[in-house]
Amino acid sequence: MSLPMMDKSEEVYEDPLDLMDEIEELKKEKDATLLAHFYIDGEIQEIADFTGDSLKLARDAVTVKTSTIVFSGVHFMAESTKILSPEKKVLLPDLNAGCSLAESCQFGDLDAFQKKLRAEGRDFETVAYINTSAKVKSLCDWIVTSGNAREIIDRVPRGKEILFVPDQHLGRYLMEVTGREMILWPGSCMVHEIFSVQDLLRAKKNNPGSLVLAHPECPHKILEVSDFIGGTEKLRQYVMSIKEPGTFLIATEANMIHPLEKSAPHHTYIPVPGIISSSGETCACNRCPHMALNTLQKVRDCLKYGKPEIEWQPYFDQAKEVLQRSLLQ
Repeated sequence: MSLPMMDKSEEVYEDPLDLMDEIEELKKEKDATLLAHFYIDGEIQEIADFTGDSLKLARDAVTVKTSTIVFSGVHFMAESTKILSPEKKVLLPDLNAGCSLAESCQFGDLDAFQKKLRAEGRDFETVAYINTSAKVKSLCDWIVTSGNAREIIDRVPRGKEILFVPDQHLGRYLMEVTGREMILWPGSCMVHEIFSVQDLLRAKKNNPGSLVLAHPECPHKILEVSDFIGGTEKLRQYVMSIKEPGTFLIATEANMIHPLEKSAPHHTYIPVPGIISSSGETCACNRCPHMALNTLQKVRDCLKYGKPEIEWQPYFDQAKEVLQRSLLQ
């Protein structure tokens, strides 16, 4: 699957350092806190008050004291922040920042499939990856991130089946590490789906002694040649635990290299190339086009004008109960 990078040409060039200074001033003026996911551009991560993976940021958000939260990430993340902190004004720099995983599992489709399973007499609980819309979360029993998935799976009673949505690759990985059988939804992340095994093996051969670090959203063919598998925070902790300088091939979104270099600068990090399915050509396209919609200009503008804002929706109440039980307890 190719990744069409979204056009940012409408933005007039502004000096990044000036924008960063302006954002810092606006945060004070607007009583705002900036959260940034590890997949966001490094310049935004540098001025964020909190950075991390989805689990850490969800927990960070509920500790925020300011009246406004700017979430530099994608829509489902800002939605979850609003759900867990309903009294806060939650801003997302670009409302078009979606997620291929979230889009692969629509409310109506999941609702119909759950009803079909129940009609067949299946006794199951639905476990959803956090990369889903709030509406989908409202249908689920548990929400997981790559950081707490094993723990949550262990909380599902052994006598029940597990319907895991929407990431088939993460689900398959969890089946292997937990020994639990699952009904897998056929979704996948457009970034992790396109990594090239051939180029990964070539890069490993060209860098003797290097280790492959992979996110569990990667297909099985990537995971089976990886030396360490984990979510973004676990990847960061892993490289910090290794004191001798080494070389790591990173099979996840390329911006993850920024926090890795910041946390463990004595190592060398090389992004694993992707492959364009339509042509078979390799490319440096392991960037999420949705995360890339977050720019310094858009962060500045949403602070300045107080929009786009995530508005409370009726189905947030049910999603809140599930999120709190899964992520905060």
